[in-house]
Amino acid sequence: MSASGLAGLFWHILLLGAVAVGGLSTVMPDIYRYVVDEQGLVTGREFADVYAIAQAAPGPNALWVALVGLQAGGVPGAVAAIVAILLPATTFTCVAIALHARRPEAPLALALRRGLSPVAVGFMLASGWVLVRSADHGWPGYALSAATVFAVMRTRLNPLVLLALGATAGALGLV
Repeated sequence: MSASGLAGLFWHILLLGAVAVGGLSTVMPDIYRYVVDEQGLVTGREFADVYAIAQAAPGPNALWVALVGLQAGGVPGAVAAIVAILLPATTFTCVAIALHARRPEAPLALALRRGLSPVAVGFMLASGWVLVRSADHGWPGYALSAATVFAVMRTRLNPLVLLALGATAGALGLV
C-alpha cells in the first residue's frame, strides 16, 4: 500500500472513529464501503471473515479494525487503522469523564445520552445487514443467520454455543 493509500485509510477511519456512537460496530458499514467498494483493498468475503474471526477471539472489540488494516496494507495498515479508530474514542472518553464528574445532570449531557441511543441502535442494525450481505450468498447462510438472530433474541443460549454451531455447519459444508 502506498503512503497516500495509508494516509487515506488513516484519515477515513479517524473520521469514522469520531462518530462511532454506540460502539465500533456502528461504523463498520462505512469502513466496509471504503475498503471494499471504494478502494478495493480487500474483498467483501475477506472483510466478513476478518470481522467474524476478530469478534470470536478474546480481546478488545477494536481488533477487527486492526485486522482489516493488516489485510489491506500489512503491518503499517494495521497500525494506522488501530491508532485512527482508538484516538477519537480515547479523547472523547477522557473529556466526557471529566465533564461528567463536574455536572452529571446537565441538560446537554442528558440530551446527548437520550438522543444518541436510537442512533447507535440504527448503526448496529446496519452493521448486521452489511455482514449478512457479505458473508451469506445462498439460502443456507441466510437461514443460519436468521436462526442465530432468533436464538439470540428468544433464548438465553450462550453465544459461544452459537459460534460453535455455526463453525460446525461451515466445516460440514452446510453453508
